[in-house]
Amino acid sequence: MNNQRKTSIKLMALGGVGEFGKNMYLVEVDGDIFVLDAGLMIPENEMLGIDIVIPDITYLIQNKERVQGIFLTHGHEDHIGALSYILNEIDVPVYGTRFTLELAKAKVKEQEFKGNPKFIEVNSDTKVECSSAKVSFFHTTHSIPDSVGICIHTPEGSIVYTGDFKFDQAAAKGYKTEIGKMAYIGDEGVLCLLSDSTEAEKPGYTLSESKVIKQVTDAFQRAQGRIIAASFASDIIRIQHIFDAAFESRRKVVIVGRFTQTAVDIALQQGYLHVAEETLVPITEISAHPDDELVILTTGTQGEPIEVLQKMAKQTHKQVNVKTGDTVLLAGTPLRGSEVFIAKTIDMLYRAGASVISGRGTFNTSSHGSQEELKFMINLMKPKFFIPVHGEYRMLKAHAKLALECGLTGDQIFIPEKGEVVELADEEIHPAGRIPAGNVLIDGSGVGDVGNIVLRDRKLLSQDGILLVVVTLNKKEKKISAGPEIISRGFVYVRESEELLVEATKRVRDIVERSISKDSFDWTGIKQDMRDELNQYLFEKTKRRPMILPIIMEV
Repeated sequence: MNNQRKTSIKLMALGGVGEFGKNMYLVEVDGDIFVLDAGLMIPENEMLGIDIVIPDITYLIQNKERVQGIFLTHGHEDHIGALSYILNEIDVPVYGTRFTLELAKAKVKEQEFKGNPKFIEVNSDTKVECSSAKVSFFHTTHSIPDSVGICIHTPEGSIVYTGDFKFDQAAAKGYKTEIGKMAYIGDEGVLCLLSDSTEAEKPGYTLSESKVIKQVTDAFQRAQGRIIAASFASDIIRIQHIFDAAFESRRKVVIVGRFTQTAVDIALQQGYLHVAEETLVPITEISAHPDDELVILTTGTQGEPIEVLQKMAKQTHKQVNVKTGDTVLLAGTPLRGSEVFIAKTIDMLYRAGASVISGRGTFNTSSHGSQEELKFMINLMKPKFFIPVHGEYRMLKAHAKLALECGLTGDQIFIPEKGEVVELADEEIHPAGRIPAGNVLIDGSGVGDVGNIVLRDRKLLSQDGILLVVVTLNKKEKKISAGPEIISRGFVYVRESEELLVEATKRVRDIVERSISKDSFDWTGIKQDMRDELNQYLFEKTKRRPMILPIIMEV
């Protein structure tokens, strides 16, 4: 009879499944919690006024004494952007490669984190020993150097988290995949593989970066005037292509934007970016060089370059504006869902006199593996169980289908929801409850103080505006001392709607006079009567429902 105790293993996604960004996964081994990545998400269109979105970490706060550390795969904001908010609540070490940690330090400083986080540098040979498991790493290829996958070794087998990856046989130094180490991990025994699903719907292989550099260089040599190259601040490989193409075409590069400057400075200091000394010039010297010798490299807020290009096209940028003869190079893969925004921006750039090279299918090649590469990862790891992560539900579903093609069965594949606890026990993978999960909205310095009710109010205000109804009462004499006065913002143009507002004012006066003539009355009842009456009247006349705020004062 075998009395050997089985290891308890649970997996949870706090973000990164059913959505883009906000990547954060928990692996629980005999009660010890390992946090994999800590990313933010760019707010969706309906999140009016929100700056960024981070995962709900209620479960981590409730179990902070069990958290062994935060393990980072790479330095993109959708994997490190929530760090300072998490470290405000739980004091744990943060593990990452050298370049990843430098970007993480810059990010927490930018977010004005007041603590003293414990950053621990690792490389692909590092072994982190914990009481319940050992953690190791392997290099992967992505658009940023020092990207790694994470392997948590348990007595039942390894839990492997790929992070973002693709396979590029011509990858430069600092970007090469450790295929041999991956194969070794697979031979040792992988219990569960959590794998990147971003391009799971895309057949074939992702275009090699060696092809991209040729496309960028050709575009630079064809351009007649200035080149404005827009990229993501942390897409170091694309920034390297831009510097290389500038050197080949004998152009000078001027950096515009704090995010870009920070990323370039860190990459140069750490030796991950190689730039000829004469290629990089400060923005103060931009007028000293002819237009056909200049490349302007830019990104924007959260490293997103399109908003900056719009400012340049509108001639409202503080440093550089688009002019006739410029060539604008969109050198970054656009964010999902931003296609309409990008199309409008391109239109504005053409109106400003620029030529636009969007590079569709060429130098904005994805930094994520396509279907054949995803299947290669599955075949290398040979997992007993498989969980697709990183992507919207249709992508997770497409990745699950690829796993079936690789020989796994439906019982071995699990598509999780945010907050769902997945347990690996008794040779099975199955759901085992839920933990709190969702969106924490960051608006200015407020963390989580904007919820669904506030967003609903913002949406109402954006659709139909607001109507303030101000009236002053003399409660003792039971009469109106001043008003009613109706103030419209975002509802109707007052000068052209006098008749509407006069009738609305009359109705408010009738309500107030009717109420205060009674022996007893309360402010709440009067306010509700105002809302009900005005709502019905204004909808009949305008088919709009503005937010109505009655304000009653007493003298």
